[in-house]
Amino acid sequence: MAKNVLGGELEDCSVDPMTGWLRDGCCNTDAGDIGVHTVCAVMTAEFLEFSKRVGNDLSTPRPEFHFPGLNPGDRWCLCASRWVEARDAGMAPSVILEATHAGTLEWASLGELEAHRH
Repeated sequence: MAKNVLGGELEDCSVDPMTGWLRDGCCNTDAGDIGVHTVCAVMTAEFLEFSKRVGNDLSTPRPEFHFPGLNPGDRWCLCASRWVEARDAGMAPSVILEATHAGTLEWASLGELEAHRH
């Protein structure tokens, strides 16, 4: 069973909208996940605008990819590198630690994540 950053069992992030690299509602990962979609983040209008500005539009629906587009308040398995980039820009969304995969600790410390705990 996958572990979260707190050392416990990885909890679901969101099934509405359905998230995760494996589209199972969980921020699990595997060798094919080059984006490292491991951070369970709570979207904000500011973060969605930031992400769009830096080239990853998460707010526009993309039906051809079964992607509904995200809204403030939605939970989403975010790429660890994007979360770090947003943190460095002062735009990091809050994080659900219990649903954030332990692999995220290769990108950010537990203290950095705890500072943004939802």
